[in-house]
Amino acid sequence: MPNDQPVRYDRHGEIAVITVANPPVNALGLAVRQGLWAAMDRFDADDARIAVIVGEGALFLGGADIREFGKPPVAPHLPDVCDRIEAAVKPVIAAVHGPALGGGCEVALGAHYRLAVTGARFGFPEVHLGLIPGAGGSQRMPRLTGVAPALEMMCSGAPISAPRALEIGLIDRVAEGDPRKAGIAYAGELLAEGAGVRRTGALPCPTHDAAAFAEARAAWAKKAKGQVAPLVAIDAVEAATRMDLAEGIKEERRLFLDLMQTPQRAGMIHAFFNDRKVSKLPELQGISPRPLDRIGVIGGGTMGAGIATACLLAGLPVTLIERDAASADKARATITGNLDAAVKRGKLKDAAATLSGLSTATDYAALSDVDLVIEAVFEDMGVKKEVFTQLDAVLKPGAILATNTSYLDVTEIAAATSRPQDVIGLHFFSPAHVMKLLEVVVPETTAKDVTATAFALAKRLKKTAVKAGVCDGFIGNRILATYRGAADRMILGGATPWEIDAAIKDFGLPMGPFEMGDLAGLDIGFMTRARKAATRDPRDIVPIWADEMYHKGWLGQKTGQGYYTYEGRKGTPNEAVMPLIETAREGRPQQAFTPEMIQRRYMAAMVNEAAKVVGEGIAARPLDVDVTLLYGYGFPRWRGGPMLWADTEGLPGLLADIQGWAKDDPYFWQPAPLLEQLVAEGRTFSDLNEATS
Repeated sequence: MPNDQPVRYDRHGEIAVITVANPPVNALGLAVRQGLWAAMDRFDADDARIAVIVGEGALFLGGADIREFGKPPVAPHLPDVCDRIEAAVKPVIAAVHGPALGGGCEVALGAHYRLAVTGARFGFPEVHLGLIPGAGGSQRMPRLTGVAPALEMMCSGAPISAPRALEIGLIDRVAEGDPRKAGIAYAGELLAEGAGVRRTGALPCPTHDAAAFAEARAAWAKKAKGQVAPLVAIDAVEAATRMDLAEGIKEERRLFLDLMQTPQRAGMIHAFFNDRKVSKLPELQGISPRPLDRIGVIGGGTMGAGIATACLLAGLPVTLIERDAASADKARATITGNLDAAVKRGKLKDAAATLSGLSTATDYAALSDVDLVIEAVFEDMGVKKEVFTQLDAVLKPGAILATNTSYLDVTEIAAATSRPQDVIGLHFFSPAHVMKLLEVVVPETTAKDVTATAFALAKRLKKTAVKAGVCDGFIGNRILATYRGAADRMILGGATPWEIDAAIKDFGLPMGPFEMGDLAGLDIGFMTRARKAATRDPRDIVPIWADEMYHKGWLGQKTGQGYYTYEGRKGTPNEAVMPLIETAREGRPQQAFTPEMIQRRYMAAMVNEAAKVVGEGIAARPLDVDVTLLYGYGFPRWRGGPMLWADTEGLPGLLADIQGWAKDDPYFWQPAPLLEQLVAEGRTFSDLNEATS
């Protein structure tokens, strides 16, 4: 085969070496599948005694080629390729390095022997796309490892290391160094031993344990609440205990194709592609970011310490400023705890070495050489302006000044400096070293290379960045305030906080709005309402029962009492809230709310406000809203995002509901002009994404 082909065939004495070279990730596209098939035909026909399949570049074989997603499959299909490798008349070794995930893992399972170099990883991430392995993985792996490891890998989607793969029997050997050399050496040993073919499919069915499968279904129904794919993966593995390989692969394929038609698969594919589109901004094409070698952080509370931790984990030295030495020591202790926790989770090897990148100070002059400063002080405009005035005086030319404000006007903050072009909003989500979302809030005065630097920082911190315009709450918190407002209106209309929380969790969110309020602290909501009081529209509704809870000192988990009463973190409904709610309801018509009614109003409020956010340009595209809600607010990934949910439900029906509710509450239920326009034109939010991609 010519050297410019994605699959090359060459000889090392009696050993055939089949090299997949399809950069950047050796994806299993049509050309690679065809090349592997041709290579196996050539291997069967020539006088080589054994073959080694190896990947060129950073990994063995990637999964499916995303360029083929949504297109009709073209033969040879991957299940047939894996069968063809297994059917070879002479031994075949898979020499694996880097990640062998999904189809790459299935190709390795089709080989007769498997070697992995240190650092290799094996896994079946298909569940994260609403699917299961579709090329024999659910049938071959249980024959090698038994049922339990197969269920864990296929239901969770989490990869395992080479040593773990060896321990469970997925592979035969772990080696060091170059995979081609290791594979050839292993092939030589097998030839010397006279080893023959060893087809995984010829192994006996693993033992069927009905109780174990029942336990797995119960566990994954709870862990992956609302998701279909993990439970279907269990069905596929169970088929391996009852059927021969050919029948099992046929059943796996049936299950796989059924999942291809589900809304959950569509939702997860939508999220998958949005992850790749969200940071691709036309206005930043060709714009180089500024250098980032040292970071400053102002404030060492929970948020500031989390931001500092995230930067340290990314290898960025941090200078943290606090008001006094005691506060600086407390911040250092918090960061130390964060790093120690990262070690325990296996995310970090050496906490002490990472912590060595932290310095603390009480004088802003210590920031004179940093490239970017992130302010994380009290959410008060006066305080923020004072901080930025001081930063403006000490930072070097070209340094970037960032505010972590959740709501405040970044343009106004920038005006407190002599360099508004260097000011940007970086809204982290708590805990900042764990949460993936970063809202990059860009005033009109901000230089493009500052925005490019913010996105480069997000990538270095392994966060998903979304560009947002300036308004109260930006994308996420503005929409949150609205759907929380819908929940408050349902309270006044007859629903209880606990009915609403239960319905929203049944929809797929991890917490309901009142549980979330208790977790964040009910003082936060009170202070937000107080901040907005002077400009509040008189037609708006204020949850006066929540104000009364604040005055009683019921602040949620931090005081042990809020909408729930707490023993530790476990909450039970606080019935003492109901008299406060009943007082607020006086004179208002009441109705019973079903879970479906609650979900519909909650989601309609979310989508309607999101449509306003997109229509005003605060979010550039509907996909920016979807990514924000997925990564910052726990929206279920298998639904794709609120905008995709709206498209799936049907925009005309949603608009009709909003118009109906507006008859009783015209202030709150004002239809978004963009929603009205899309319905009138027979278009969807997805159409807008396509138009801007």
